[in-house]
Amino acid sequence: MSHTHSPTGGQAHAAVQAGPSIDVAAQFRTAQQRVLDRYGVAANSRFIDVPVIGGRAHVLEAGDGPPLVMVIGGTIPAAMWAPLMAQLSGYRLYAMDLPGFGLTDAIPYEAASYRVTTVRFLAQLLDALGLQRVPFVTNSTGSLWTNWLSLDHPDRVTAQVQIGCPAHVLGTAAPLPMRLVSIRSIGRLLMRMQPPSVEQVERVGHAVREDLAAVPEIRDVLLACERLPTYAESMLALMHAHMRFGQPRREVVQTGADLAAVRHPVQLIWGEDDPFGSVEVARRVTGYLPDAQLDIVPGGHAPWFHHAAQVARLALDFLHARAEAE
Repeated sequence: MSHTHSPTGGQAHAAVQAGPSIDVAAQFRTAQQRVLDRYGVAANSRFIDVPVIGGRAHVLEAGDGPPLVMVIGGTIPAAMWAPLMAQLSGYRLYAMDLPGFGLTDAIPYEAASYRVTTVRFLAQLLDALGLQRVPFVTNSTGSLWTNWLSLDHPDRVTAQVQIGCPAHVLGTAAPLPMRLVSIRSIGRLLMRMQPPSVEQVERVGHAVREDLAAVPEIRDVLLACERLPTYAESMLALMHAHMRFGQPRREVVQTGADLAAVRHPVQLIWGEDDPFGSVEVARRVTGYLPDAQLDIVPGGHAPWFHHAAQVARLALDFLHARAEAE
């Protein structure tokens, strides 16, 4: 997921957008708590030192049972998982904000070092949490990062539920507005034209085929995330690391050979209206993966927003079966 907003970083600029008396970090924490409260998720907010980012990662920790790590899509905070977290009973959930988004410190995303940096981020965060071999639930960019982690460190990922089209799988691309943002000059212009607002965030939801107006707490936490001082430059840098002149960079495309090298079992839970990749793409991806199952559900790129119970039931059945098979 991505979106556009004003390009200038820094606390002062963000505060002007949100209102001169508003602490944007406090505003984000309030919005995060509201979305967790709406879905009855009792989560602890933890900050973990991660050497590769030279700062701290923010993790929402909730539930009881064996560990399950949740890696959200790019540019959106971990709190967006709240509808699904409420349904994933029987697990200790660890849902992280990605660097530069939510409350995790920023890193300078660079195309040349992107894979190495993101794999180190995930591996170092797992180490700090005391997690060696764990299953994952992922979305979009989070699916890409976790696939890379598994390919580079095959002992870390035991199983993976990928919800929504993984980023750039088989050469798929983001919707046009997100591709344009990857071109820095155009991206900055678009962000000046569309600063953060309720209407702008709802347009983001429309672009990924999800109705955010129907879930105002999710809409509001996304808006609060956009107003954070690290957000604008992190979003531009992330999109640029993914794409060049609006097209996926060769080094981030997940090819058929890449998918065939994935050794952990994968479940694809795919929204039938996902604008990042059609159901036919989902079938092709499933065919390349050595151990995979495909489940098609209603919705777009984030189908758990409106169909959390169905998505959770499918995911739990898969995870339980894979755990028993180990």
